[in-house]
Amino acid sequence: MPKRKRKSSPVREEPSTPVVTAVERDDEDESDWDQEDHQPKKQCLSEVVSDAGIVESITLKNFMCHSHLGPFTFGPNVNFIVGNNGSGKSAVLTALIVTLGGNAHATNRGLSLKGFVKEGESSANVSITLRNKGRDAYKPEVFGPAIIVDLKITREGLRTYKLRSLSGQMVSTKKEELLSILDNFNIQVNNPVSVLTQEMSKYFLHSKGEGDKYKFFMKSTQLDQMREDFVHIKTTKQSTENKIEQQAQCLKDLKRKYREKEDRFKNLSSLDEMETKLEELQKQMAWSLVLEMENDLKPLQEKLQSDRRSTEKYDAKVEEWKNKVQEAEGKYRQIEEQLEGVTQQVQELQPKCAQLKAEAQKKNALVNSSEVTVHRCRAHLRDLEKDKVQLSSRIKDLKLSISQTSGAESQARTERMEQMQAELENLTHQISALGQQVDQYRHACSRATEEQGKMKREQDVLQRSIDANRRNLQTMESSRSNRLRRFGEHMPALLHAIDEAHRRGQLKHKPRGPLGHLISLKDPELALAVEVCLKGQLQAFTCDNHDDEKVLQGIMSNVCPKVRRPAIITSSFLPHVHDTRSRAVNHPQYPSVLQSLEIEDPVVANCLIDQRGIESILLIKNQTEARRVIQGSPPRNCTQAFSKDGDQIFNNRSYSSDQYRANYLSGDVEEEIRHLHREMENQKAQAARFQQQMRKLDDDVKQNEGLLRRAQMDERTIKNKSTKMQLELSELQNVEEPQCEDLSTLEEELQEIVSKISSKHAECDVAQAQMADCKAAYEKAEHEYKQHKEQIFTFTEDAEHVKDELSKTDQEVVRCKHHKKHYDEKRSAHLRSIQELEGRLKSKENELQTSVAKATRICSQRKDLRRTPRSLDNEINRLKVKIATEQEQQGNSEEVVRQYQEALQNYKNMALQMKNLQSFIKCLDSVLNQRLCVYTNLRRFLSARCKYYFDSTLAQRGYTGSMNFDHTSETLSISVHPGQGDSADLSDMRCLSGGERSFSTVCFVLSLWAITEAPFRCLDEFDVFMDMVNRRISMDMMLKVASGQRNRQFIFLTPQSMSSLPQSPSISILRLKDPERGNDEQTNSEDEDQ
Repeated sequence: MPKRKRKSSPVREEPSTPVVTAVERDDEDESDWDQEDHQPKKQCLSEVVSDAGIVESITLKNFMCHSHLGPFTFGPNVNFIVGNNGSGKSAVLTALIVTLGGNAHATNRGLSLKGFVKEGESSANVSITLRNKGRDAYKPEVFGPAIIVDLKITREGLRTYKLRSLSGQMVSTKKEELLSILDNFNIQVNNPVSVLTQEMSKYFLHSKGEGDKYKFFMKSTQLDQMREDFVHIKTTKQSTENKIEQQAQCLKDLKRKYREKEDRFKNLSSLDEMETKLEELQKQMAWSLVLEMENDLKPLQEKLQSDRRSTEKYDAKVEEWKNKVQEAEGKYRQIEEQLEGVTQQVQELQPKCAQLKAEAQKKNALVNSSEVTVHRCRAHLRDLEKDKVQLSSRIKDLKLSISQTSGAESQARTERMEQMQAELENLTHQISALGQQVDQYRHACSRATEEQGKMKREQDVLQRSIDANRRNLQTMESSRSNRLRRFGEHMPALLHAIDEAHRRGQLKHKPRGPLGHLISLKDPELALAVEVCLKGQLQAFTCDNHDDEKVLQGIMSNVCPKVRRPAIITSSFLPHVHDTRSRAVNHPQYPSVLQSLEIEDPVVANCLIDQRGIESILLIKNQTEARRVIQGSPPRNCTQAFSKDGDQIFNNRSYSSDQYRANYLSGDVEEEIRHLHREMENQKAQAARFQQQMRKLDDDVKQNEGLLRRAQMDERTIKNKSTKMQLELSELQNVEEPQCEDLSTLEEELQEIVSKISSKHAECDVAQAQMADCKAAYEKAEHEYKQHKEQIFTFTEDAEHVKDELSKTDQEVVRCKHHKKHYDEKRSAHLRSIQELEGRLKSKENELQTSVAKATRICSQRKDLRRTPRSLDNEINRLKVKIATEQEQQGNSEEVVRQYQEALQNYKNMALQMKNLQSFIKCLDSVLNQRLCVYTNLRRFLSARCKYYFDSTLAQRGYTGSMNFDHTSETLSISVHPGQGDSADLSDMRCLSGGERSFSTVCFVLSLWAITEAPFRCLDEFDVFMDMVNRRISMDMMLKVASGQRNRQFIFLTPQSMSSLPQSPSISILRLKDPERGNDEQTNSEDEDQ
C-alpha cells in the first residue's frame, strides 16, 4: 500500500509544551523588522493535539553558513517560517531533510554532506525533537513522549546519529533504529508531497513533459515503490522456477543412486578368506622386519670399532703440532729478547745524538748571524760611497750656479713655497681624517661580515635540523598506516623481498628484523631510554648463518642501493631464550631492559642479549636515583643504567643523551607528529628571524662599503693633489739661490762621510774574521753529529733485520697453531662422530628390541623366512587392494546398509522440497495476481480522487481545469483555464502567468495532500511567483486544509511578512532575524504569533 492510515486519538492529550501566542504591532516603517515593537499577549486558547511524528523543535549549529540557529519550537498544526533571503529558512528545511534520513542530492543544496559544514569549522550539529504520543507512538516505554534525533556531520562528510529520550538519555546510535522510527511515523523526507523544496517546485513549474508530472504523481503516492516491489517479486519467482528445474534433474540423479544402493544391499558377500590370508602375511611381515634390522646393525658395529682405532692417529697428530707450537714460541721469545737489546742500545744513543744536533744547530745560527753582520757592513759601505759621490757632485754644482739668479725671483719663490707649505699641512690633516674614516668603515664592514658568517653557520645548522625534522615527519606520517616505515621508507619493500626469497628457498632460515619492530615496551615512558640503549640495533637484522647473510646483503643492495643499509648480525638461531639467571641483574624496584620488553621471538631476545647484554642493564626513570643506585654500591651483575631521559650512568661516570624523543618505539604517532609540527614551526620562525637579521646586515654592509668607497676616492683625490703640490714645492726648492746653502757645511759632511768609510772598512774586516771562526766551529760540530747519527743508523738496520726474523717466527707460530687447531677440530669432530654412531647404534638396538616385542605380540613363535619385507609388503598391498575393490563393489554390511538408508532419505527430502516449492509458486501466482488487481484499482482510485480535489481547489479561484491520466504511456496532462465558459481560452499551464502557474501548482499539491498520509508537510517559498490575489487565495486554501487536518503539522517557508494572517490558536509564526552582512557570527530571534 502507498501509505499507512493513521488516525489521531479521539481523546485529547495535554500537550507537553503550552502554545504561546503573540500579537504583532506594526510601526509606520514596516520594512525594518528590527525596529518593530512586538508586545506578547497571553491568552487562554483551546488546545490542539496532533498525532505522533510531528516536529516539536529544531536546533542548528555550524550548519551551512550559520553558526547557531534555534532552538525553534513549532506549533502542532500550522507554522510559518518568515525571513528575508539569507536568514536561514532554507537551512532549517535542509537540516530537517538531512537529519531525517535524506541524502545531500534530495536537498538540492550540495553534492555531499561535507558541504553543509560551515567554513572553518570541523563539524555541524542538528537536533530535532519528534512528538511520540498516541497509539502510533514508537516504543513509548523507552523514549517517552518525545524522541530527540541528534545528527553530527564531520568535515570529511561522515554522518553519525544519536537517538535520545526526552530526558536526554541516549538510546541508540544506529541508523537502522532511525529508519524504524521514520517507518513507524510514515515520515518520507524524499517524497515531494511531504517536503517540497524550492528547486523541486521550480522544476515542476517549468517542466514541459507530461511524463515528469506522471512520475511526480507516482512518487508522491508511492505507487512507483509498489511497482518496483512487483517487479522484484516476479524476478524472484522466475529464479525460483529455474531452481525447481535444476532440482528436478538432481531428483533424477538421487533416484538413480537410490536404486544402485538398493541393488548392493541385496547382493552382499563374505570376504573372510582374504582377510585370514592378510592376517598371516602381516605376521610374517613383523618377523621379516626384525631380521632386516638385525642385518642393519652389523655394519654400524664394525664402523664403530674402526673409528675407535682411528682415534689414536688423531691424538698423535695433535701432540706433534702441539710440540711444534712450543718450539716456535720459544724461538719467538729468543728473537724478541734480541730485538729488545738492540732497541735499548738505540734508545741510549738517542739523547747524545739530540744533544749534538742541537749544538750543531746553535753553531749554524752563529754562522748565519755573522754572515748577516758582514753583509750589513758591506751594504753600509756602499751607501756611504754613494753619499760621498752625490755630496761631491752637489758641492760642484752649487759653486757653478752662484751668479745665475737675482734677488727678486728668490723673494717670489720663497713666498710661493710658504703658501704651498701651508696648503700641504691642511691636506695632510684632511688625509689623516679620511684615513681614520676609512679605517672605521673598513672595521665596520669586517665586523658585519664576521657576523654574517656566524649567522650563516647558525642558519645552516638550523636548516639541517629542519630537513631532519621534515624527514622524520614524513616517516611518522607514513607510519600511520604501516609502522614499518618508521625504520625507513624502504623497509616494507625489503621485508617483502625477504619473504619472497625465503619462499623460493634461497634462505635456510628467514632473517629477523628490523629488531625494533619485533619488540614492544611494557612501560611507554621508558621508550627513549630503551632506544638510546639499543641505538642502531633497532634497525639491524639477524641471520642464522653466513650464507643467509650473503643472500640478505644482495637483497639489500637491490632494494635500497642509495640509502644506508641496516646492520646484519650473524648468530645461530635457537628455539629458546638464553638462561640468564646467573648473570642477569635482579633489582626489587627497577627492571632491566630485558624485563621491560615484550619479545615473542626467542631469536630476537638472544640477539639483544648477546650483542648488548640487556639482561644486565637497569632502567631507572629518575636520574638522581639512578646515580645513587649505580655509583653507590651497584647491584650484582649490573654494568650500567639508563634514565627515562636517555642519560647513561656507569659506576664512575655518566653521559647525557643528545636525543630528546623516541623515534622508533614511541606509541603515540599522532603526538609525535604534532610535536614535530610545533618544532618545525618554531624553527621556521627562527629561520625567518635569521633572514631578517641577514637582510639588515646586508644593508649595513652595503651602506658601509658605499661610505668606504666614497672616503677612499676622497683620500686618493687629496693624496694626488698633495703629491702634485709636493713635486711643485720640490722644484721650487731645487731652483733656490745657491747662496742660501752653506758650502762649508756640505764640505764638513763630506769629510765626516770619508771618516765613516774608513771606520766601516775596519769593522768589516773584524766581522769577516769572526765569520770564519764560526764556520770552522760549525763544521766540526756537524761532523761529530753525522758520525753519531751513522752509528744509530747501523743499530737501526740491525733492529730491522731482527724484526723481519721476528715476523717470520710469528707467522710460523700462527701456522703451527692453525694446524694444531685444525687437528683439534678434526679429533673433536671424530669423537662427536663416534658419539653419534654410538647413539645411533643404541637407538637401533632399542628399535630392534621394540620390533621383537611387537612381533612377539603379533606372533609368539618366531618364523624362519626367506622372503624380504619388500616382497611381503607388495603382496599385502595387492591383497588389500583386492579386498578394497571387493568392498567397493559389494561393501560390508554396515556400510552398505548405512549408504542405502542415506540415499533413501536424500531422495525423500528432495522430493518433498520440490513439492513445497511448486506449491509456493502456485500460491505466489495467485497472490501476485490479486495484488496487481488491487494495485490497478488503487491507482485508478487515487487518480480519481486527485482529479476531484484538483477541480475543487481550482474552483475556489474561479478557475476550471482538467487532469488526464494515461497509465499505459505513463503520462499526466494538466490543463488550467483562468476564466469560465467561453472565456477560458488557455489550456496549457505553460501559457499561464507566473502567479497563476504557482497557484495551479498549489492546487495540485493540495490534491496530492488529500490522497496521501504524512505527519507533517513542508513547503519552501510556495508563493514566490504569485501576485497578491493568488497568494491570498492560496493561503486561505492551505489554511482551510490545515484546519480540517488538526492531527497534521504544516510548515511553510516564505519571505513574506504574513502580517495579514487571521488570528488562530493553530497558527504559529517563526520570524528569523535579517542576516548581518560582513559578520561571520549570525544570531536569530524567534517570535511565535497567532
